[in-house]
Parts: sequence; C-alpha cells; structure tokens
Amino acid sequence: MIYFDNAATSYPKPPNVISQAQRSMKLYSFNSGRSGYLQSVRAGELIYSVREKIADMFSFSPDRVVFTKNCTEALNIAISGSVKRGEHIIISSLEHNSVARVVEGLKKKGIADYSIADYSYDDEQTVKNFENLIRDNTSLVVCMHSSNAFGVTFPVAKIGKMCKRHNIRFVVDGAQGVGSVDINAKRDNIDILCAPGHKCLMGNMGTGFLAFGDNIEIDEFMLGGTGSSSLSLSQPDFYPDKLEAGTLNNSGILSLGAGIDYINSVGIENIYNHEMKLCRYLYNGLKENKKVVLYTPEPENYRSMPIISFNYSDYPSEKTAYILSKYTVCTRAGFHCSPLAHKHFNTVDNGTVRISLGAFNTARECSSFLNIIKKL
Repeated sequence: MIYFDNAATSYPKPPNVISQAQRSMKLYSFNSGRSGYLQSVRAGELIYSVREKIADMFSFSPDRVVFTKNCTEALNIAISGSVKRGEHIIISSLEHNSVARVVEGLKKKGIADYSIADYSYDDEQTVKNFENLIRDNTSLVVCMHSSNAFGVTFPVAKIGKMCKRHNIRFVVDGAQGVGSVDINAKRDNIDILCAPGHKCLMGNMGTGFLAFGDNIEIDEFMLGGTGSSSLSLSQPDFYPDKLEAGTLNNSGILSLGAGIDYINSVGIENIYNHEMKLCRYLYNGLKENKKVVLYTPEPENYRSMPIISFNYSDYPSEKTAYILSKYTVCTRAGFHCSPLAHKHFNTVDNGTVRISLGAFNTARECSSFLNIIKKL
C-alpha cells in the first residue's frame, strides 16, 4: 500500500505512539485526576504532562490547553465562544467547513455576520484583503495555517500582527500546520490555536485541542461534570475545567503526547524537509505528464505544505482515485470539505485528487506512483 492521505490522518503511527496507546489502555483507564486513589492521580499527572508538551511547543500556559475530540470541535468552541451578538467575523476564501459552516450557522441564527477575504500568492495582498474587510464591529479573524485541499500557506504571523494592531482576536486553524512547521503563538500573535492530534502530531484519532493566551476568555461550549466545583450547578470559571466537560480520552491524549515526543526526537524541520523534498519530486513528475492538470505552483518550503491537488485528463476526480486504489494507492478525491477553496481555484465541477505526504513516505513510493500515473 502507498498511503498518500496524511492530510486526513497520518499513517503509519510511530512505534512509541502505538505502544503508549496500548500502555494507556492497560494502565491509565481511570478518570484522570477525579478521584484520590493512586491510579487516578497518576493518570491526571500524565494528562497534565501532555498539556505541558503542547504549551512548550506552541508557547502557551499549560492550563490554557483544552483537549477536544478533534480540530472541528476545537474550532467550534473557539469561534462560538469568542463572538457576541451583533459582531462581525472575517475568514479566508480557502477555509474548511469546520470554520465556514460555523460562521454560516452563526449568521443564520442572527448572532454574527461574516466576510470572506481572498487568498493571494502575494502575502502582503492577502493581509490587505483581510484588513480591507474590517468593520467597526469586527471582533474575530479566523484563518487556516495551510489549505488542506491545495497545500498553500497563509502569512499567519503577518495577519496576527495586523489583528493585534486593530485589537481583533485571531484564531488559527492549525490542522495542516501544527506539528509540521514552527508555530509560536506569542511571536505570531495567535490568540487561539486549534489543532487535531491525529494528523501531523501523529496521535490517535479522537484527539485535538485548543490553546489560548492568558488574556483570552472563551464562553462555555458544553456543560457538565468536571470533577471540580461539583456542588455548584454552574460550570467552573477556571481553565481548563471551564471548557472540558465530561471524561477525557486518556489513551488518545497520551498517544498525542507520544507523537510530540517523536517529533521532538527526530526534529520538526527534518520531518518537514523530508516531506517537502518528496512533494517537489512528485509535483515535477506529474508536471511532465501532459494529461495531468495541476492547480498551484511548485511547492516551496514555508509557502506550502506537502500537499498536491491534481486531476487526470477529463476524468472525474473520484474515478482517478478509484483507479489508483486498484493499485493500492490511497489518495482522496472530491472537495475535501472545503467548497470555498474549490470555488477559489475553479475546481467546483470535478473537485481534485489530493496527495498528502507524511514522515514515513519514501522516494520509492513516489517513483512507483508516478509510474502508475503513466499507465492510466
């Protein structure tokens, strides 16, 4: 099998992630920190250690790291918990439905309006496109780090600086950047960072988080048991308890911590450079095939993620992906939950076939794939 669907979920998982998940199921299947017995206390300590790893990696305080079941849930909490009635939001023209559907839902409910800023290959123009949409009631900018459909990156630090100048909260969807490139919330003026645990961070499915600055307040999204302030019918007003109702996914969270350990041991830059080298090799190989249609320039370090969208001849993208699957090549076809991005790149008729590379892909796999494409 050639697995080229890492933008959906990274595969395979590093050996230490697998062993940690198994160990957690055996030794730490207890409600973490909610009881006084040793096993519960120990589970709570280990969960907190993962908060510390995330905080260290992205420059937050550990108590401002809130675990979720995925990036979509994190974005829902971040957006819905940040906006008041009558306010205005700006998003980008490439946003995933985990952002676009949230702001559309807020608009339909009459809570908040939103505008869409066009992405440009010119970073300064992209920032201007956001800034030109600011209104007196604009309170929130939400922008992905990188497109899950086309791999292009946003000038997050420059957008963050612009938001700070206008005193607007800045939320970053890190689904395709967190764990792949250096992101520092303080340096980049990110108020809230949302991320999955199962993609570039190499943890289990069912994991994610939002992390936010010490000066940021977020309204409760879900209410319930936290193991704290249990005699009160009100949700605790301190973090992370305020935003973590219900039992945590211990095994998943600890596997996420192991994924961070793996990245730190290998080096985030080494992983990214490996993935991008393969990505450029694939791109140039596809470019030589006259029947292949590409939609972006050649992937460039720190302006792209290791993602390529293409189509073959006049085939619907689903047909191409189906044929590739017969050769045991795993890609993704269609619209990748990003209709705004496909509208921007004029691919709404057929969608695209997406290749997304990971740390464990090889040059041999890429060569085999290019040979298979020649046979279609």
